[in-house]
Amino acid sequence: MSSQNWFHVCSVQDMPHNGGVCVKYGDHQIALYYFTHRNEWYASQNLCPHKQQMALSRGMLGSQQGEPKVACPFHKKTFSLKDGHCLNDETCGSIAVYEVRVKDGQVYIDVSDIEQEVPAGEPASNMCS
Repeated sequence: MSSQNWFHVCSVQDMPHNGGVCVKYGDHQIALYYFTHRNEWYASQNLCPHKQQMALSRGMLGSQQGEPKVACPFHKKTFSLKDGHCLNDETCGSIAVYEVRVKDGQVYIDVSDIEQEVPAGEPASNMCS
């Protein structure tokens, strides 16, 4: 792994197929997605900016013109999992996205962008309950 700050989340076998889970890192909730049929991994903030609900990990996965996306399960706002922009409403804002790596069957998320916000010594945890 490079100088990025990689947070170990789980093993590949722990992930649901073609779905998402919520991961806690300090006070942050990160949505981790596994597109089994495409063998692709994505991560984003779990908070939907439209109605401020922690729900994106339970969203519906799909693609729009080949671009992977997640739709909020409550109001169907859809977000690109590549760059976070809202695909169906210019006013709903965008979401943070994070790089995901799989190495030796283990899944890691790059938390460099949020590392400064997690207090030193505060334990990071894996999947939300």
